[in-house]
Amino acid sequence: MSEKDSTAYFFLFHTIHDVLKAESRLKSEGRLFELVPVPRILSSDCGVCITSPTPSDDIVSLLFSLNVDRCFLFSGKEFVQIVPDGQTSVREKQPEEMEKE
Repeated sequence: MSEKDSTAYFFLFHTIHDVLKAESRLKSEGRLFELVPVPRILSSDCGVCITSPTPSDDIVSLLFSLNVDRCFLFSGKEFVQIVPDGQTSVREKQPEEMEKE
């Protein structure tokens, strides 16, 4: 598998209720996603997360509006946390920003 093929977003939620609400919304919109266990390297109050291959900004915005705790981009080698930048786009957090949390 190439590094490009393994790129995916992981959306972590506070509760299973939030995951199920997001799942329902994504299904109703016909989006491509999976419910998976939260990877051990990431932490979450809920043990289940949503993963999706490179979603567009509108999916990211939708999920952040549905109570996403945190979002990570997995490049095939590492997880990079992303945060909403305004209403419709995302940006990568710089390593020094993640260390401050």
